[in-house]
Amino acid sequence: MRTTTDTLVIGGGILGLCLAMEMKRRDPGGSVTLLEKEAGCGRHASGRNSGVLHAGFYYGSDTLKARFCVEGNRSLTEYCDDRGLPIRKCGKLVVAKDESEVAGLEELHRRGQINGVELSLISESEAKEIDPRVSTFEKALYSPSTSSVDPGRVVAALLADAREIGVEVLEGIRFLGRRGPAALTSDGTVDAGYVINAAGLQADRVGKAFGFSEHYTMLPFKGLYLWSSEPEGAYRTHIYPVPDLRRPFLGVHITVNVDGVATLGPTAAPAFWRENYGGLSGFDLGELAAVIWRSSELFIRNTSGFRNLALDELPKLWKRQLVRKASHLAIGISARHFRTWGAPGIRAQLLDTRSKELVMDFYFEGDDRSFHVLNAVSPGFTCALPFSRFLVDEIEKRAG
Repeated sequence: MRTTTDTLVIGGGILGLCLAMEMKRRDPGGSVTLLEKEAGCGRHASGRNSGVLHAGFYYGSDTLKARFCVEGNRSLTEYCDDRGLPIRKCGKLVVAKDESEVAGLEELHRRGQINGVELSLISESEAKEIDPRVSTFEKALYSPSTSSVDPGRVVAALLADAREIGVEVLEGIRFLGRRGPAALTSDGTVDAGYVINAAGLQADRVGKAFGFSEHYTMLPFKGLYLWSSEPEGAYRTHIYPVPDLRRPFLGVHITVNVDGVATLGPTAAPAFWRENYGGLSGFDLGELAAVIWRSSELFIRNTSGFRNLALDELPKLWKRQLVRKASHLAIGISARHFRTWGAPGIRAQLLDTRSKELVMDFYFEGDDRSFHVLNAVSPGFTCALPFSRFLVDEIEKRAG
């Protein structure tokens, strides 16, 4: 195959699909091609996440996450309603374990108010009216706009929309590198006027092929959830702990999926290689060595509290320990109800190799020939629609 396209998008997750559609909408006469290395779109983070549409109160007001989460939540909620996609508008409670965490609830409430999030600081008795099983100290934070969707069905709907407006989607074809302006793939060469990199776990590698991502690399983290054997409706709402805002993770929580079934998790331990979903699937010796080296360096230095994070996360790989971590969230959490692991997901977490710190906000680089979304971690799924419009604005500035 040798083909020519005005715009080539690499990566068929939710952000790649939204970027491809936005480019096509702005220039209906231009050609847009999306390249996805798997046999179908959304096979990695976009199809393996919890499906929670976040409200936007965790993030500092100066971040891109805060800028796009509220609008993203509203846009994806409307999209699911319009398309008849399943959505469970169950809300979220953030709970305090003891008196020391009440200040954390108040800080989240303050951030939410600044970010324009619908949010209430409520009493313990009011929290129990929302979910009788919830356990909290004196106060809780209630977010009515947090909900659950089926991420696979959302990606499938977006894929259908992309094809309908004329985006050419090439699945099962891998980006291999670059030769001048041409992209080399496992099925030939694509001559592209402009290249957009939304390759998730591989975004730093694609970026390096175009002279970007010089000081960044991907450090993958594996997320695992335990599925509840209790019937639908055993929990009425998502229940989250007060997180350590210095970390990129929200802690072990109870998630209610679109079918009303609860899950417990996730873990957030470093994965051994980028696509380390299970067994030797996706094994790469070079990646294994790189992850061990980077993780060991961060562990020894304890940069950004990495050692504390690792020591806290590793015990969660055992079911009973994961259940124990969550035991303060609600009444009646028991290991006998949480025995089955769900499908794992990998968080594509960017690491700054100069500062040795995890990149906490969305991050991108680009010029007049290519553009690279290097960090689009949670709540990237929630933010995808407005974030993609912003990114295309940035692309147009660079492309002239």
